[in-house]
Amino acid sequence: MSGPREKDEVSGVETTGHEWDGIRELDNPLPRWWVWLFYACIAFAVVYWVLMPAWPGVHGYTHGILHNSARATVAEDLRALAAQRGAEGAKLKSASLEQIEADPKLQAYALAQGQSIFGDNCATCHGQGGTGGKGYPNLRDDVWLWGGKLEDIQHTITVGVRSGDPDARMSQMPAFGRDGMLPATQIDDLTEYVVALSHRKADAGSVARAAPIFQAQCSACHGPEGKGNQAFGAPNLTDADWLYGSDRTSIHDQIWNGRGGVMPAWGHRFDAATIKALAVYIHVKSGGGQ
Repeated sequence: MSGPREKDEVSGVETTGHEWDGIRELDNPLPRWWVWLFYACIAFAVVYWVLMPAWPGVHGYTHGILHNSARATVAEDLRALAAQRGAEGAKLKSASLEQIEADPKLQAYALAQGQSIFGDNCATCHGQGGTGGKGYPNLRDDVWLWGGKLEDIQHTITVGVRSGDPDARMSQMPAFGRDGMLPATQIDDLTEYVVALSHRKADAGSVARAAPIFQAQCSACHGPEGKGNQAFGAPNLTDADWLYGSDRTSIHDQIWNGRGGVMPAWGHRFDAATIKALAVYIHVKSGGGQ
């Protein structure tokens, strides 16, 4: 609320007339250093508006008398980078994946470039070291949903997984519980059956009841023995590697909800040489398996 201006009895400073809950505001002047700093900021802003791009317009923007352009700077940096890469970059474009790995100098160049690309674009999901996490594959082992050969890795990077690309890797784990395809009791039995497939102790009665269900519903993708099929991106259920967790709750949840992650199609963003470098980097770091 506002009231009359009066002198404060304690400080001797005149008040502004504003009062909140019995607290009156003193009309102290701003510190001189703050005032000069405020004026300096205004002067700096005016100079900046004159020198640099600043104000938007209907058909463009003010370019400033220095004609500075971040777009032009980035383009120049990219040209300088291409020149710096020089002969090694040209070799990377023309060489096959096998030739890159067979040439120590070219492989070292590909690994350096691949590490940079991986850190900037892939580590968010797969981890800085490529060891993955729940729902994100580990790229440092020799377990591959879609194949671990150089060409397989290159193709997966290029088209992605369930990415919307016309050539994307595609697989679909049915949501047997959520979509009402199987009753809850059968999903409980299938959970025990999958636990038994991975050579762990499971309820014998549940395993026996689930055996025909697995053959009818799951073997088309995972195989009669549950060893998976890379042509379908179907994981091996008999090993110790699990994308969404190996405990009974996680297995039950996967059968019930049918999860499936998405990997971007990097072929729309990277040129062929960059994808080659990334494929070589992942292949070498995984141990060069198949």
